[in-house]
Amino acid sequence: MLRMQNVSKVFRTEEIETHALRSMDVHVQDGEFTAVTGPSGSGKTTFLNIAGLLEDHTEGSYTLDGEDVAKLNDRGRSRLRNEKIGFIFQSFNLIPDLSIYDNVDVPLRYRGLKSFARKQRIEEALDWVGLSARRNYLPAQLSGGQQQRVAIARALAGKPRLILADEPTGNLDSLMARQVMELLEKINAGGTTIVMVTHDPDLARRAHRNIQIVDGQLTDFRIYEPLAQEATNRYAQVEGALS
Repeated sequence: MLRMQNVSKVFRTEEIETHALRSMDVHVQDGEFTAVTGPSGSGKTTFLNIAGLLEDHTEGSYTLDGEDVAKLNDRGRSRLRNEKIGFIFQSFNLIPDLSIYDNVDVPLRYRGLKSFARKQRIEEALDWVGLSARRNYLPAQLSGGQQQRVAIARALAGKPRLILADEPTGNLDSLMARQVMELLEKINAGGTTIVMVTHDPDLARRAHRNIQIVDGQLTDFRIYEPLAQEATNRYAQVEGALS
């Protein structure tokens, strides 16, 4: 799904050169749940922005779902990002004066989908996160955990192959954080690849893999397959019982 080879990112001004990423080699398989950890300022968000085609890398190669990003122009990158990637942010990024339904609808409008197709996707996404009954609420009428679930629904409505989550539980209490994590695990169990930046080691251990970035370099790599497989089996059993 995602392959970076020798990827570096350098920010340059007239007086200083800052190396945000240094020769990173990262390979995320289709259907994996990968957690990215590391101290503040280590390069995690830069990595996620490059993965999400929001920033260019300075050196190296990046292939997303079989497409070489370097060979794409701005229009091609926008197409690939809109078709393949869903984003979840720590701050939710909901539009305060729009209803929950309309917040989920906004990115679908940019994709040019017809109203019937948008309606079907929005209803499916809100039902998936358990917020169908609150479709006409404004964001301020929801708890922090519910707002994050709206953000997840917005990402899901685009039917992405890859979800990039930047500290998705960072503004939530421990109970809401666990609920959001369980929802992400359920989404992953359905086949969606997830790359999640987190400071929480307990949440990181629930992913299939945990990579650590320090000073822009990949310094550690752990596999937590037993925990991840347990989560996958648990949600497969739930889906089987409901079908």
